[in-house]
Amino acid sequence: MKKIIYIFMLIVAVALYAGQKQESIIIAAADIMNDIMSIPEKSIPPKLLKNAKAIAIIPHVIKAGLVVGGRFGRGVLLIKRNGKYSAPCFINLTGGSLGWQIGVQSSDIILVFKNANAVDGIVSGKFTLGADAAVAAGPVGRNALAATDASLQAEIYSYSRSKGLFAGIALDGTALSVNDDYNEIYYKKEVYPTDIFKGYHIRVPKSGQVLIETVSRYTR
Repeated sequence: MKKIIYIFMLIVAVALYAGQKQESIIIAAADIMNDIMSIPEKSIPPKLLKNAKAIAIIPHVIKAGLVVGGRFGRGVLLIKRNGKYSAPCFINLTGGSLGWQIGVQSSDIILVFKNANAVDGIVSGKFTLGADAAVAAGPVGRNALAATDASLQAEIYSYSRSKGLFAGIALDGTALSVNDDYNEIYYKKEVYPTDIFKGYHIRVPKSGQVLIETVSRYTR
């Protein structure tokens, strides 16, 4: 009997810990958005955000390597439907790079999607930036877009914050995929990305509601 109780308590503890991981990603995503947009001269141009079809925020992406490097992180994707942002869908970011490098670096990454087709690619399977959709380092500053608007032809614009510095970043070859396990834990049921984006039969936790409000505030 004691063994059964121990196993049950262990399962509960693991479930609680797993839920905390999802909550921490959501909370971090909202904090990142607030921090980056707090200085207009160094933030994502408002016009670019206003025209966005979706936004992905991936906190604490780890880039590590010894000769051959790799990049990995977990974050969330929110899409815009009828002018309103959806609940967050958990995603993975993975990528590799070649060349001499050594050490570990952590950065926060934001992706601004100008094309809804790119989001469909992520939902349908593994999606690679640069191969399945054109990606470019995004302009920084509220006046940057006006000067470079003619050349902004990419479908996705990428940004990175590392050691307090915020700037566009090249992410060609980086893959995005839906994290079904994290979605199931966060929403406490098996759920498909389309259910999350359309709001079908899900209850969005308070942290998710805060993130939706945060992203919406900066993209109006």
